Amino acid sequence: MATAHIWLLFIVLATTLSDEVKLKYKAASKPVRLFTEEELKRYDGSEEGQPIYMAVKGAVFDVSKGKEFYGKDAPYNALVGKDSTRAVAKMSLDPADLTSDTTGLNEDQLKSLDSIFEGTYKAKYPIVGYTASRLLNKDGSPNKDFKPEDQPDFQIKDEF
Repeated sequence: MATAHIWLLFIVLATTLSDEVKLKYKAASKPVRLFTEEELKRYDGSEEGQPIYMAVKGAVFDVSKGKEFYGKDAPYNALVGKDSTRAVAKMSLDPADLTSDTTGLNEDQLKSLDSIFEGTYKAKYPIVGYTASRLLNKDGSPNKDFKPEDQPDFQIKDEF
């Protein structure tokens, strides 16, 4: 009889507490998406209703909410649909700078790139994936030297 009272008390207590205590969990996020150069070109703002994507430092951002800057015929439309890391670092719209190649950039340009990457792109736009070139060698084989934790500004909570 005492055991039945203990169980009844336990059930009442558990039911009461379960209404007050909510478990906090984070829903599973979407898997990381890798974009080839060809695939990224499809998101250049030229097609109405299609998202607008831009890559900087290998991270692909959805810049659709900045349509007035990045959409069709907008001032920075040249930057979208590709990895424009060099152009962002140099604050350039020169077609020769619309690339991920950072070879030859000076220290001020690299600092500017980091500042814009953090202060503008990561602060304002969601990351929707990464360029395949960030993880793969030019021949398509996995880059064995790639370590997410060694990437610039890597944070487990928002990358990979």
